Amino acid sequence: MMKVVHLCLGSFYPDNYSYQENMLPKFHKELGYDVEVIASLQTFDEQGKTSYLDKPGSYYNEYNIKVTRLSYKSNNKIWHKLKRYKGTYEAIENARPDVLFIHGGQFLDIDKVIKYAKKNRKLKIYVDNHADFSNSATNFISKNILHKIIWRGCLKRIEPYTRCFYGVLPVRVDFLTNVYKLPKSKCQLLVMGADDELVSDAKKNNARATIRKKYGIASNDFLIVTGGKIDQWKKQTLLLMQAVREINNDKVKLVVFGSVTQELNGKLQELADGDVVKYIGWIHSSDSYNYFAAADLVIFPGRHSVMWEQAVGQGVPLVVKDWPGTHHVDLGGNVVFLKDDSVEELKNVINKLVSDRSTYEIMKNIAVEKGMSVFSYKDIAKRALE
Repeated sequence: MMKVVHLCLGSFYPDNYSYQENMLPKFHKELGYDVEVIASLQTFDEQGKTSYLDKPGSYYNEYNIKVTRLSYKSNNKIWHKLKRYKGTYEAIENARPDVLFIHGGQFLDIDKVIKYAKKNRKLKIYVDNHADFSNSATNFISKNILHKIIWRGCLKRIEPYTRCFYGVLPVRVDFLTNVYKLPKSKCQLLVMGADDELVSDAKKNNARATIRKKYGIASNDFLIVTGGKIDQWKKQTLLLMQAVREINNDKVKLVVFGSVTQELNGKLQELADGDVVKYIGWIHSSDSYNYFAAADLVIFPGRHSVMWEQAVGQGVPLVVKDWPGTHHVDLGGNVVFLKDDSVEELKNVINKLVSDRSTYEIMKNIAVEKGMSVFSYKDIAKRALE
């Protein structure tokens, strides 16, 4: 049986979430591979905030996949930033991978991977990238030193041993070639997606009716759902809440889920009237599938999140911020892209889709017909190792 090891040392690895770092190992196991994860101590707490596990060690996660957590070389913040760990080479050697899938190549211990690759020439290595200019290289030092010198150096060194570099968004493929100067012939798009099992469960369990009943939303109400962290990068959620209130149509409802930062909580609570606009707080990532299944429309007016692809995979029309390099979610008319951060634009888009049923039905049909064919995580997991 082929052994696939997922190396998550460039950033976080949270158990019980639906990030790509969780989904690819899950579906690689379902596809019949022997799977293991080697990860840092970085994770998330129940509010989606960065936290760290207390100690290293091995355990089996919710998918019965072995996870080995490595401690940092020291408690010095520099080693946390540059990603030096204790026992990286030994952990890889003990796992004995046939395939090494590296989630984010931005860590200095990539030299330990190279050492192992030199001794094991049959090892197949894949590296993905989650960085772009919206979440990385946002200041002079980060852009010109951390990314253009340190991380570029790491990725250039692993390149001879790597079969393919994946960007998880088109703009992140560009980041690989433009910032890290990797050969275009080795850089491809590998999209994030939706958990096939949870998409199926939401349909089978009639989540649409259950969620609507729970919150007093009629079957013929036009339900909009949005979710995720509400912070300085996604303040536009507040604009959406205001827009729905100003539409003043009692058949249009909005459900908002996710954690909110303290500085934005006051304004959010003002906008959530509990009738037209409902804020339900943080929910488990797997529960988001039920809420999207209940929605007529999903809107993300802020920065990209993994939920964009999830919503399309569930066959729901989407309205999102027009970020460069994220048009891959448009499968031919299922998405409306927002040009401005304005209440007025949001009102216009919502009113058009509520009043013009033919336009809405076209969006819906495209999402239903094509969504899972592109964004099925089971299929993405297959493509990842081709």
